[in-house]
Amino acid sequence: MSENVLEKHWLTKLTDTIQPFIIGGSSGCVATCFVQPVDLVKVRIQLKSEKLGPNAGSEISPFRVFSEILKEGGVLSFWKGIDSAIARQVFYTTTRMGIYKTMYQRSKQANNGKEPSFLAKSWCSIVAGFLGSLAGNPADLALVRIQADSTLPVEERRGYKNVFDAFYKIVKDEGIVALWRGSTPTVIRAIVINVAMLGPYDEIKEQLNHYFGTKDTQQTRLLASAAAGFLSSFCALPFDNAKTKMQKMKKDAAGVYPYSSIFDAMGKTAKREGIIGLWVGFPTFYFRIAPHTMITLLTQDWLTDKVNSWRKKKH
Repeated sequence: MSENVLEKHWLTKLTDTIQPFIIGGSSGCVATCFVQPVDLVKVRIQLKSEKLGPNAGSEISPFRVFSEILKEGGVLSFWKGIDSAIARQVFYTTTRMGIYKTMYQRSKQANNGKEPSFLAKSWCSIVAGFLGSLAGNPADLALVRIQADSTLPVEERRGYKNVFDAFYKIVKDEGIVALWRGSTPTVIRAIVINVAMLGPYDEIKEQLNHYFGTKDTQQTRLLASAAAGFLSSFCALPFDNAKTKMQKMKKDAAGVYPYSSIFDAMGKTAKREGIIGLWVGFPTFYFRIAPHTMITLLTQDWLTDKVNSWRKKKH
């Protein structure tokens, strides 16, 4: 085998390996730019609900919260923390989408080219969600704190300038381990959201294509991504709610944090706000997660098609 052929073979293998990671991360960044305003409203609703309890009523209306944010800082304030959000996608979505696609393809190869079972897809989703959430937790922590900062009294605000300033101050004031504060709820949330998103998306696509006798059309992709968006938002919200509260919590006068674990946070939320409080802000959360899920998955498939087509022409 000539040196040129060996070099091409090595480059092809390298491209095959990194392609799903780059495409996955890029897709997540595109989606985040569109849904960042909704994410900010979602975080504000969760924090107001925690503060006001079951009497929150119209105070946590998405429209009211939207108006308050607009009045506070204008249109651009809806993209507050966008650098942290993009950083989160670079670490979290690049990792989870890349690992899922890599494991999916290997599972397919081990199954003689046949599509993996739903159980196999779910396992791929669990591993991808677990590793992705660990990679993305520092940026996620910074994002939640930046978004929550303006809701605090002036004397309690952290005043992070950007994601890098947040990283620096968190490590300086609380230690490097603090970057993974709330990682347990983040990991659990990520596993739940990925199991409800990635596996079902591929499974529903396959079933729709089989039913209609088609081959991965835009219509089946759209329907599958919409279903995955609803499933992931409904299943993940209670964990997202607890995660948000744990990541922005501060010690009380006695030096004790209000929540000891994700399940403690969920239990106290249900007791304080009622069981429905676990799903507080669901419409906002749905309009944040579902579009993000759909844009990410559709962009990923579109980019994969384009890149594969370009690579075939090159060869």
